[in-house]
Formats: sequence, C-alpha cells, structure tokens
Amino acid sequence: MTEPLFCKDAYLQESYGTVTGHTPEGGVILDRTIFYATGGGQPGDSGWLDWAGRTLPIATAIKGEGAEIILVPSEPAALPPIGADVTQRLDWMRRHRHMRVHTALHLLSVVIPLPVTGGSIGSDKGRLDFKMDEPPADKQALEEALNALIERDLVVSDDWISDAQLLANPTIVKTMSVMPPTGQGRVRLVRIGQGADQVDLQPCGGTHVARTSEIGRIRFGKIEKKGRDNRRVTILLD
Repeated sequence: MTEPLFCKDAYLQESYGTVTGHTPEGGVILDRTIFYATGGGQPGDSGWLDWAGRTLPIATAIKGEGAEIILVPSEPAALPPIGADVTQRLDWMRRHRHMRVHTALHLLSVVIPLPVTGGSIGSDKGRLDFKMDEPPADKQALEEALNALIERDLVVSDDWISDAQLLANPTIVKTMSVMPPTGQGRVRLVRIGQGADQVDLQPCGGTHVARTSEIGRIRFGKIEKKGRDNRRVTILLD
C-alpha cells in the first residue's frame, strides 16, 4: 500500500519516499506520497521526483490496486529504480488552488441546500450539479451568502467515523450519484466550523484549506440546465 501523507497534512509540499514498484505503463509507486490521487472530482497532483541528481516530472497521480497510488510521469522517461529513495515535490500553486476550490464547493452546498448529483474541481473554478427544478431566483444573493461564509474564517478540520456510523446517519452524504467508499472500516469526514459555528459536515477524501478565509473571494459563473431537474452551478476564484 501507499501511505497517503496528504490525509494527515494537506500542506506538506515536499517529502521523502521509497520506490516500491513500477507499472507496465511506466508509473511509479512509492511507500508514502504527498501526491493526491484523482478522485471525488479532484484532479491528481502534479510535481516532480528527484533522485541521484535526476528529476522526473509527474503529470498526475491515480489510484492503483488496493491502497496503491501511482505517480504518472509527464512523458516516457527513465524511472527511479525500485528501492531508490526519492524526494517528492508538489506543484504547490496548483494543489493549493484545488484546495481552495474544493473547500468553496463544500460551502456552496451549504448556501444551496439541495441534493448534489455531480461535481468537478479545477485550479481556477469548480462546479456542483444540483437536483434543482428551477434556477435560483437571485444568483447575486447566493454569491454574497457564499462569500459571507468564507469571510467568517471558519476552521476546517477532519474526523473519522466507522462504516456502521455512516450507514446509521446517511443524511450527512450530500452526493446522490456517488457514495463515500466503505469497506476500509472507517470514513473520513470534513467539518467546516466548530461547535455552534459548524456549518457543514460531510464525507470527503480530498484536500482542503485550514480556514475558510484562505479561499479568497468567489464569483458565481454560469448556472446551466443539465437535464429535466438538474442545474449546474459554477464558481470561480476571484
């Protein structure tokens, strides 16, 4: 398995690791990694591996078998050998923008409290699809409400519950199309706000900022009709 260091510290930009395998397609598997693997609408991280005076650009990271994370090079190149110790470096600006957008989308699901049917995260914008019969009457009011939550500088933290606890409390799952992965014995929850200031709690395996003020100002983009009772809401980093 690959230890996902990003789960413990989303701000870790550089770390060591040891190569444990290669894939037939030319991917690299490490014993531990700071690279987030594509999933939950969030793209895999990019960056670099350094070893023995050489550098390998990494285009993305994807999930492999079991708990493996595969680092995919930007182009065919010589790979660090199995057993080699490497230094991992993230394209931090890109990752941090993903963190800002991802946390903003959690807050979007607060100001639009409707079932979520899909979503996607980018480095400049993100979107959620909602089960929504009619478009919002006042898009500007929603934008103002979202930015008011951001400006409250709420703490973003995580916690873990068992699979059984999740099944006993299904209302915390906002996505209709994708259920959180179970079978590992526990599920990660992301909480925004604490105590009386808590505004959101939902299962999520992605990376997030530590406080909502770090997101910065958000602008609403298009609200598009996607099917009979679906609306796609896009937000952009200002």
